[in-house]
Order: sequence, then C-alpha cells, then structure tokens
Amino acid sequence: MLNFGRNRTQQRSTRSLALGGMDYPDPKKKNNFVGKIILAATLTALCIIMLKQSPAFSAPSQFGLREPGVTHVLVTGGAGYIGSHATLRLLKDNYRVTIVDNLSRGNLGAVKVLQELFPEPGRLQFIYADLGDPKSVNKIFSENAFDAVMHFAAVAYVGESTVHPLKYYHNITSNTLTVLEAMAAHGVKKLIYSSTCATYGEPEKMPITEETPQLPINPYGKAKKMAEDIIKDFSKTSKMAVMILRYFNVIGSDPEGRLGEAPRPELREQGRISGACFDAARGIIPGLKVRGTDYTTHDGTCVRDYIDVTDLVDAHVKALAKAEAGKVGIYNVGTGKGRSVKEFVEACKKATGVKIKVDYLDRRPGDYAEVYSDPTKINKELNWTAQYTDLEQSLKVAWRWQKSHLKGYGSS
Repeated sequence: MLNFGRNRTQQRSTRSLALGGMDYPDPKKKNNFVGKIILAATLTALCIIMLKQSPAFSAPSQFGLREPGVTHVLVTGGAGYIGSHATLRLLKDNYRVTIVDNLSRGNLGAVKVLQELFPEPGRLQFIYADLGDPKSVNKIFSENAFDAVMHFAAVAYVGESTVHPLKYYHNITSNTLTVLEAMAAHGVKKLIYSSTCATYGEPEKMPITEETPQLPINPYGKAKKMAEDIIKDFSKTSKMAVMILRYFNVIGSDPEGRLGEAPRPELREQGRISGACFDAARGIIPGLKVRGTDYTTHDGTCVRDYIDVTDLVDAHVKALAKAEAGKVGIYNVGTGKGRSVKEFVEACKKATGVKIKVDYLDRRPGDYAEVYSDPTKINKELNWTAQYTDLEQSLKVAWRWQKSHLKGYGSS
C-alpha cells in the first residue's frame, strides 16, 4: 500500500523551501548566523579598546624608536667579560644599549649588575637569543631601532679552537655573516668589530703593525680573519661605517669593582692565563700550568701584549665615535710592550700575595712565540693610548674582584 503521508523523520529546521527555482533558507538559521557575527564583532571591538588603553599599546618601547641625541647600540655578547665592560662604559657615556647574548659564555649576573646601575627606562635591555638563529636575529632588528652594532659575541680560546674547529667557524664566521645580513636588511650603517691579533699568526717581525700580513695558524684566528674579510667585502658597496679592532691579551677588570671576569668552571683549562693564576691563588686548582718553555724568546716562554679591559673598552668607544660612512678603519689595540708568561706569573704572585705553584708543560697546539703591537696608528687617528700599563696593578684590581666574588656572579 502506498504511503501518501509526510515523512516526519526529516527536521524542518534543516529544510529549504523551493519556489520558482530559488532556495530560501530557514529564517531561524539565518538569524543565528547573524547573531554570531555581531557577537564576534562586539568582542573584537572590546579587545581593541582594552589594548589601546594599555601602556604597552599606547606607548611603544623606547628601544624601537629613534630619538634625537640618543645613540642606540646593539652589543652582541654583552653578558661576557669584555662585552659587559663595554656596556658599562657605553651606559656611563649616555648611550642606549641592547645586549644580545645566549649565555653560553656570558653571565646573567653581569647583566643584572648593569640593570641595577642603570634602571631608568630606555637605557638598557637584555635579549636572550642565539646569533646562529637568523629568524631570531632578524626579529630583534625589526623590533629595535639600532644606530650601531658593537660585535663582541664569539668563542675565543685558541686551544679549544684546535679541538673543535667547526664550532669556531660557525660561531665566529657564520654568526658574523648573519649579523651583517640583518644590518643590511634593516639599514643599520655602523659596525665596530671586535677582532684579534690571532689573525696575524706568528709574524717574522715585531712589533705588529696594521700592515703586517695576516697568516693565522689556528682556527680561532682563521675564523676571525674570515669574518673580517666578509665585513670588508660587504663594506665596499654598502657605504657602511666599519671599525675593526685587533686586540691582544686582555686582563684586569672594572676599577670600581662592579664587574669582573668569571669564566665557566668547565672552561678553566681553556681560559686566559689571568684566570688560571687567580684559580691557583684561590686553591681551586693545585697550581699554574705554563705550556711551552722552548720558544725563541728571552726566557723560553711565550711573549704577549697584555691590554687592560678598561683601555680596550675605551678604544671601542672612541672607534664608535670616529666611524665614518663608507670607510673601514683597522687598528691594533695594545700597549706596544711584550711581557713573557714567566714575567706575568711573577706579577700575579705579587698581586695576589700567594706563592703559586708552577708546572711547566709541553707547548699548546696553535700557540705562537711572540706577539706585541705597534699602537702608533690608533694613537694618531683615534687619540687612544693605553693608560693601565702596570701589569701588577691591573692584576691587583682584578684580584680584588675575584676575592669579593668567590662564586663569580653566582648562579645564572
């Protein structure tokens, strides 16, 4: 039997009525849809109003703005030994500073000291980031109005570079390229590059001048020279203002005792001789290991030009002030006087008042016999001369910080 009744299994709310070839949606469904749109629009408008009323929305970060009379400097590696001292000097000279550091070698404690010294808004900010990440670097440049870059970030131990060369080429050469690309993309036209005397290798003549051939003999020096070459090639067409500072062995600390050198414990074997001397004086290590006593020097040990960190920072700041668009300035930063490792150890003993035990071992791979600078050019062109040239006194200043910071900056 045929069923002529209506089929009630289909719900009316989902049906459309056909008339004259046109479909007409159910009015109830249409009203619900319109209501949802109105609700969404209302909520969006409320969110926008609330955001506009918040300080973060109405007042953009001072670091993202250019202000007359204010120079904003990006300091890469600003949590490190030299970078933190450079940041301190820049802040004292009324620069605005952004530190970028991944803390692999730097200390967050140093950043905290700087933040406490300069708490005013718009003076100092710290960004935790790795220069090996191009996206992060580009984001940093897009969100901040930098006028200049002071590029310190690098791994910097000769011995370590011979064991892990790829790490050095990546960290120094590749990361410098990333910084340059970001500078080019965002119109930052001034670069102060922190290089090293290790790019000269082992020259035949002393003292070293800026014209001495660069023939590095270890991956650290080679990676730095590669970075220099990239910078110089790029500057030829970019009209960038570039200063390259090749400095020698750094010692000392802030004369007022606010900052110092606090290498990570796992890097003590690779660290600077001053750090090793202080560790031996504090009893952290049983004695000092002098590597190499058969070099062609007056006492058989390596001869180096020791530059106080305060003088080194002064050279960087003067280079920043003198940098000119379209020009590349290259300067050696040293005292012009070489001191042997044995002489350094004796000065350290006097500075600390401790009879440090000394063990004489074979040479360290990648080391060179004698390196010291001729500072004539930087003295003439930047009016810079090393002021802290008393080796024992520089070590005394650093030792005072070490004694008052037995755990460095504490936990990071």
